[in-house]
Amino acid sequence: MSSVSAHVARTLAHYVDAVFGVMGNGNAYFLDALSRDALSGNAAGTDSAVSFTAVRHEQGAVVAADAYFRASQKIAAATTTYGAGFTNTLTALAEAAQARVPLVLVTGDEPTSGRRPWDVDQIALASGVGVRTYTVGRSDASATTTIAVEHALTYQVPVVLAIPYDVATAEAGEIPDAAPLRLPAPLSLDSDHASATLDTLVQALVTAKRPLLLAGRGAWLADAGEALSRLAELSRALTVTTALGRSIFADDRYDLGVAGGFGAHGAMELVRQADTAVVFGASLNQFTMRFGELFAPGTALFQVDTAPAATHAHVTGFIRGDARVVAEAAAERLAARHPEHASPADHTPLARNSQRWRTPHEVATARTYTQVQGSAADGRVDPRAAAQRLAELLPDDRVVVSDGGHFIGWANMYWPVAAPNRHMMVGTAFQSIGLGWPSVVGAARAQPESTIVLTTGDGGGLMALADLESAIRTAGGRGMAVVWNDAAYGAEVHLYGLLGLEQEPMRIPEVDFAGLARAAGAEAIVVHTLDDLDAVQAWRERDVHDRKFLVVDLRISGSVVAPYQEEIVHVNTMNAARAQQRVTQDS
Repeated sequence: MSSVSAHVARTLAHYVDAVFGVMGNGNAYFLDALSRDALSGNAAGTDSAVSFTAVRHEQGAVVAADAYFRASQKIAAATTTYGAGFTNTLTALAEAAQARVPLVLVTGDEPTSGRRPWDVDQIALASGVGVRTYTVGRSDASATTTIAVEHALTYQVPVVLAIPYDVATAEAGEIPDAAPLRLPAPLSLDSDHASATLDTLVQALVTAKRPLLLAGRGAWLADAGEALSRLAELSRALTVTTALGRSIFADDRYDLGVAGGFGAHGAMELVRQADTAVVFGASLNQFTMRFGELFAPGTALFQVDTAPAATHAHVTGFIRGDARVVAEAAAERLAARHPEHASPADHTPLARNSQRWRTPHEVATARTYTQVQGSAADGRVDPRAAAQRLAELLPDDRVVVSDGGHFIGWANMYWPVAAPNRHMMVGTAFQSIGLGWPSVVGAARAQPESTIVLTTGDGGGLMALADLESAIRTAGGRGMAVVWNDAAYGAEVHLYGLLGLEQEPMRIPEVDFAGLARAAGAEAIVVHTLDDLDAVQAWRERDVHDRKFLVVDLRISGSVVAPYQEEIVHVNTMNAARAQQRVTQDS
């Protein structure tokens, strides 16, 4: 006979290979069952053992599972106790929900007999951040676990799998074999309207003088890279991506980089010249769209997405469908119109260049960022110069994990990545900071042979400090962190400070992150000049087994504003001016 907790553990182990968490009263029996069965590789139907990685804060458990999926495209699980353990996860759950990241949070819950003084309505709290709860019982624990995983993967969302306290140890009989997951097929062109819109899209690409393709994270999740690269070949379009879709196109000679405030000025000028733009798997949020200024008025803008309807008012044609399916269909129809160009082998560089609206040299020049040297006006390191130098020093086989904060512009602008799953921004969907250190944990488990590079600010770095040790322990000599230390909450200083608000709450006494890191078992350097970064090169050249996790305490100037932040400042300043004008008129 096996307990309910054993049913949950055995079944979950059939679908996931990584679990992250903090043990407590509510999940102790689940973790015991996982350790005795799943970790030994004896879980029914599993091909490999499940790894359990302990973190030090419950929020970190969900963040690590989130990062694991972003780095591997495989679902992971988090686990915490009930009550305070559960409420500690809410920010991370909200981030995963808004970023459309599937994961399962296995948590304890109040007993079926009723709420105790320390219990809270966990179902309501999860629902409040957009997350559904499945509660297991004595007779359905295995089936409910399967359903929870199916829900997470079908809708690309986190789910909570709750084990009531008095049910955790209840006998539940023999554990059944885990059922195969029933997941929906990719959205296809199953309507006359969608097919007609695709014909219009293809015709627009045929007649366009300056076609452009834009791809986002949704295109990567749909495995659309090959199809989109072929469509770019056939249409002679320039390409551009969102920050989370970087490097999805195979040919970077015609790629303009990241759209929006992370893009180079010249590249965004070329984007604005496009007469037809087709967007695959991107929500067209305000940052990608540069607050509505990315495309010029009159640009024919098509969007392909799994959302029920277009997600931006500028979209002129919308196709609800899987990015790969639609890109393949568009390429087939385009090739049928021009059979002489149906094979990529026909596209010699000379032939392509003669039919492109910009040459590779022009594109490469346009996407060049501002190059600076050394220090800013206040004598501290210019973050742009540091980012440029680090781009030369960081290991090539890297996965970049980004916390949230003003500093996010620097890695996005200056550090190339090999594929979308090698750069993740955990926190930006929910506009959160303080999720950086535990993100290293998930990424390290997902990509154990790569170097995990965290980019974080001093504000977010301090907020997530509970899992500094987790990151150091998990990534070891294959991990490093760059702390952009400007002794401030930079985003607030560069917005509300400029609007005249009191800056004292926006400032942080300069923290010795190098000292904190050494205390937790890492190597560390303090960077006051660019020459100090030579230590990164020395660290990189050592054998991975002879080095520890490296923390780079980068003392940067707070006077340099990232371009994307300048856009935010401009929009907010304009809105404030309009609001003041209305007040004046009303008075």
